[in-house]
Amino acid sequence: MIEKLIYYFSWAKARFLATYHFLGLPNRLEFKTAIVSFSPRSRLILGVIAVIFAISTAVLFWRLNDLIVVDIAVPGGSLTEGIIGSPRFINPLLAISDADRDLSVLVYSGLMRIGTENRLIPDLAESYSVSADGLTYHFKLKEEIYWHDNEKIDADDVVFTIKKATDPQIKSPKRADWDGVGIVKINDREIEFKLKKPYANFLDNTTMGILPEHLWSKIPAESFPLSDLNIKPVGSGPFQFDSLKKDDLGMAQTYNLTAFKYFALGKSRLDSLTIKSYPNSDELYADYLLGKIESLGAIAPDRAQKMNSAQVMKIPLPRIFGVFLNQNQAKVFTSKEVRQALDLATDKKAIIDKVLFGFGQTVENALPPSSFGFTLETSNSLYDPNKAKEILAKAGWKSGINGVLEKRIYINKKDTRLETLSFTILTSDVPELKAVAEQVKEQWSKIGAKVEVKIFEASDLNDNFIRPRKYDALLFGEVLGRHPDPFPFWHSSQRLDPGLNIAQYTNLTADKLLEEIRQATDEKTQLAKYRLFQKEIANDQPAVFIYSPYYLYVLPKSIGGTTFSTISIPAERFSSVHKWYSKTDRIWRFLAQQKNIINK
Repeated sequence: MIEKLIYYFSWAKARFLATYHFLGLPNRLEFKTAIVSFSPRSRLILGVIAVIFAISTAVLFWRLNDLIVVDIAVPGGSLTEGIIGSPRFINPLLAISDADRDLSVLVYSGLMRIGTENRLIPDLAESYSVSADGLTYHFKLKEEIYWHDNEKIDADDVVFTIKKATDPQIKSPKRADWDGVGIVKINDREIEFKLKKPYANFLDNTTMGILPEHLWSKIPAESFPLSDLNIKPVGSGPFQFDSLKKDDLGMAQTYNLTAFKYFALGKSRLDSLTIKSYPNSDELYADYLLGKIESLGAIAPDRAQKMNSAQVMKIPLPRIFGVFLNQNQAKVFTSKEVRQALDLATDKKAIIDKVLFGFGQTVENALPPSSFGFTLETSNSLYDPNKAKEILAKAGWKSGINGVLEKRIYINKKDTRLETLSFTILTSDVPELKAVAEQVKEQWSKIGAKVEVKIFEASDLNDNFIRPRKYDALLFGEVLGRHPDPFPFWHSSQRLDPGLNIAQYTNLTADKLLEEIRQATDEKTQLAKYRLFQKEIANDQPAVFIYSPYYLYVLPKSIGGTTFSTISIPAERFSSVHKWYSKTDRIWRFLAQQKNIINK
């Protein structure tokens, strides 16, 4: 077929060229005469060839255009987001709620900022260095950095902020991060932090927003929470305060922010950002469906799985949820075989699918899969209820009344007691945790365990059971932070209140590793210690780890430039907000490369 088309094309071309004048073009009459001279069959073939040629040319130009022209983000556009709660302290030193922290990240800059790959990048800082002993951190500020009121930023602002963070009169939630840290001004652009002992995660503290000394120094420490600057903030972050609308009760309802042209990392591509406050998730979701807001965070999994017209961002959280086994109270858990069997009998994926609608990751150890330091080597347990039954049978457990396993325990040579595989799981009255507890109870009953679930209001659970450690098993969650520090949750010194070692875990090798992780100053050493620590946990099985949830963030499909890694708090979703865009243009690729423009 192709050969015939080539033949007809050559023949038609020869007939057509025969009408041309020598080295000239035919006039309209000559062209018409030439076409008329073709036979009907020839004209049909020529027409088909002309159509094929036109289509091929169009495709060629389209492909060529796609190769040499690129979509690039351009300034412009806006975004309206809904959040739960009304901000009271848009101040990095006083922020206590998610609403406070959301606005603080948008308005303020720190020395460092969390980058798109979950690594820290300089923000107000131009550079930094760490001494060999890990005790001195030297920072140099960028030369041209400004506050939203166009005043210049210098080292005095940094010194002022850190000193106020540790001022007991201000009662900053950040005080613990800076206690014992000395700060010295070298010159207007350089400062040094002095630590009493190495702390691997110290750089994370430097993401805290810096306050403008020329404004806050006029306010007495005891009046910090009352200042109007907490509601109408002046920072140096990607967006600056423009206007505020309050509700009838005087609570902040709508914040209008505009892009700050002197932001240290470059002016934001979005021109403006509007934050609307809602009292609860139902009203927030209702306004989203009505189109009054375009984005929202922390959406429930059952609602997220119904959203097909938006981007639902699944952002990993460094949190783990599991059943922590208190061997000091429930002696049945002192048996390693019991702890192993319960883990093997837990269908973690089924729990995630049923309760979280698939929006989560299974967890097998003390670090979640998305966390720095996580290793697959220590994730060796798979759902296998039959193997769980075999392990229990080998350990001497036999079916008793109503199928509940029981075992004869020898107290001494003469005395014995009958122990049953029965215990109580305590958890809080959060719908998600209640549903997970019921799933665990059902799964463990299938291998012969008698499980009772008791639900308590959060403060009651904490005050009357967690703090005095009065529970058999506790279904609970742990928040490890962006750069995980498992020390508070697993070091033996943290077994008693106010420590967070709710599994009452004691292991001298693990203790030493946790101490070394905190003091290691290079990532290679940290990773090696994390791996060994997780091996100890996997061997001891002090808890049945189940899942790590995603933070579900809804954005319109028109918003691009959004790259999310693990976030430790919801506000960190805005860490790279200056790179988001809603408008694009098309330019030649070589021009984009010359100008170092980020492609769509």
